[in-house]
Amino acid sequence: MNGPDPSSKHPMQGFPQVCFIKNTVNNPNILIGDYTYYDDPEDSENFERNVLYHFPFIGDKLIIGKFCALARGVKFIMNGANHNMAGISTYPFQIFGNGWEKTPLDLNTLPNKGNTIIGNDVWIGYDTLIMPGVNIGNGAIISSRSVVVTDVPAYTIVGGNPAKPLRQRFQAEVIETLQTLAWWDWPIEKISRHLAVIMAGDIGALQACSLVP
Repeated sequence: MNGPDPSSKHPMQGFPQVCFIKNTVNNPNILIGDYTYYDDPEDSENFERNVLYHFPFIGDKLIIGKFCALARGVKFIMNGANHNMAGISTYPFQIFGNGWEKTPLDLNTLPNKGNTIIGNDVWIGYDTLIMPGVNIGNGAIISSRSVVVTDVPAYTIVGGNPAKPLRQRFQAEVIETLQTLAWWDWPIEKISRHLAVIMAGDIGALQACSLVP
């Protein structure tokens, strides 16, 4: 029992709305871990349409870990959405050409908050919007229709606009242990053998499983 094929686009037979999106993304700056899925009854294979203002000349990456669950309507705003705020006008004159492109554009003056990074085992709810450069920690949960503008610590539930911490899922020492155990990096055969423990709340049992080959 080693679970679904991670190279399958649609791991649930008869449910094309669920897609392992690693197998549908072509943009080299979007990196998705195994078993991370997107649920969209309209077009689950077209996840890239939800990564907005992702221009190659900016160079920022969207990195999503393993075993994440992304609900319908989740969107990522990338750094290409930012306008230059150093001058009097924020209008992007150069992109329209017709002589305006001759005015120098210094890319270093554009706001750039770096890569957007989503950890492992993260659940992102329906219609969530994630802003550029946000880092979401392992095991976090983002409530539906949240707007995430700042980093989210591991195993923290956030919600709202802007998203605020609602509570931690576990005590701090348990979170530290879970981060160290990093069950998502175990071989899939080992994960499959210990699914009941991974899905339960007994940290001691999970620690014991980590010691078994």
